[in-house]
Amino acid sequence: MKRSLFFILLLNIALNICPPIQGAKILSVFGYPGPSQYFFITPLLKALAERGHEVVSVSVFPQKEPLKNFRDIPVMTNAHIFDEMTVTFAEGEKKSFIEEFLNLARAGQEMVSNVFENPEVQKMMANEGFDLIIMDILTSEALVGLGEHFHAPMVAVSTFGSAGFMDEMVGNPSPLSYIPHMALPFGNHMTLWERLVNVAMETVDKLSFHLLMLPHQDQVYKKYFPNAKMSLNEARQNVSLVLLNDHFSLRAPRPYVPNMIEVGGMHIKRQADPLPQDLQQILDESPEGVVYFSLGSNVKSKDLNKDLLNAFLEAFREVKLKVLWKFENDELPNKPENVIIRKWFPQPSVLAHPNVKLFISHGGFLSTTETIYHGKPILGIPFLGDQFMNVKNAVKAGYALSLKLEDVTKDSLKSAIMELWTNPRYAQAVQQKSKYFRDTPLTPLETAVYWMEYVIRHKGCPHMRNAGQDLNFIQYHNIDVFAIVASAMVLLVTLLVAILRKLKQLLFGNSKRKGNAKNSKKSKLN
Repeated sequence: MKRSLFFILLLNIALNICPPIQGAKILSVFGYPGPSQYFFITPLLKALAERGHEVVSVSVFPQKEPLKNFRDIPVMTNAHIFDEMTVTFAEGEKKSFIEEFLNLARAGQEMVSNVFENPEVQKMMANEGFDLIIMDILTSEALVGLGEHFHAPMVAVSTFGSAGFMDEMVGNPSPLSYIPHMALPFGNHMTLWERLVNVAMETVDKLSFHLLMLPHQDQVYKKYFPNAKMSLNEARQNVSLVLLNDHFSLRAPRPYVPNMIEVGGMHIKRQADPLPQDLQQILDESPEGVVYFSLGSNVKSKDLNKDLLNAFLEAFREVKLKVLWKFENDELPNKPENVIIRKWFPQPSVLAHPNVKLFISHGGFLSTTETIYHGKPILGIPFLGDQFMNVKNAVKAGYALSLKLEDVTKDSLKSAIMELWTNPRYAQAVQQKSKYFRDTPLTPLETAVYWMEYVIRHKGCPHMRNAGQDLNFIQYHNIDVFAIVASAMVLLVTLLVAILRKLKQLLFGNSKRKGNAKNSKKSKLN
């Protein structure tokens, strides 16, 4: 506690020494319709507005009540753009990696086009200026054109930690020998076979990104920024800073360049909001414990196929534990009495309640971060993306069990729930991890606010730019150097072999001739 207060005091001194930043105009663009992406950044935008900055937020989630220094530009044409994809995942339908990537690329192209076609966005681009741009560039890389358009520094945000395309933007090292691809369920200590698979997966992913995703975004970029001096790739490398929803205690330590900043758990309030009165009463009156079940904001429980739905219902019926289930319909046929369904639960506040003992989750990184912070074990059932790796890491860390979607049955669910419920080692493991995560000198939100104002103060922080951003793939990995060294070694070996052959010929060739001459004389005498 004393150390934490000491660091907070140092921060206050630093903020007082640094030139104050007041009245900066900040643009935030989050066109993705997944609530988790925008909910992660909302606390930062509100904090910046409270500090006197003018915030303009382009998103699918306008504020319900007006906020001082905060203006929404809703882009509701994006509200249901990914619905078909998420229903496919919930129903358990399998598609190839290339099919999924192409669908994502097309949806991303439509999403960004909808942002730029919005009349309010067009008016803003024609008449306003900004000091900072904060953006989510997941499937929306064309947004980086706003940096040159407004002559403003850009901050990219990742709600799931770093990935290959993020590392590429700022020249961040990401050794494939111990950093697994986000879609692979590998730990950081990989076998030879896993490292081989990891390299192959990263190669396919990188090729897909550059050959499938970026061309769609490049079309949008050229359409809406026809006079841009920079290409899309050049504009991507013009990002000043990357905010990552990550922390070394959540997964595993890994290298970052100075302008990649960890702010994992920025959306989590240190003091959870009060629960609605009826929900507070339900939890207070359940000293035996409660299970909380949610598949997040992208995959919806109402879209689960009939077999999966029945498996959950029958498992919950037999374990007889009270279950809070985020279910997106008003009715759930055949629902057991011990199950309470609602379209929405205030998840952080629910997990903060001491009587909640278990979280059945899809393994999304925001949900994983919240359950670690509040110290609750997980039964992970991943559907897509980084969820597989998140659940794998949770199992490895000792605070979770996992089930593959195809392995979900009444019996497998019941067995996993009872193991997590009755064995205290899972709760002990996650509570220890929670201590690591909470032990920071500043909150993630305080850290993020500081760095946003740092970028404004220093006009985009060119002094933090990594020289690796200016190198191509061959230069960055020293392939040309190794090629020269290998060529030199081959040349040296070839030369050495030639010299040895020549010496052999000189030395042993003369002996052979002398021997032949002697034999010739002997034959003549005979």
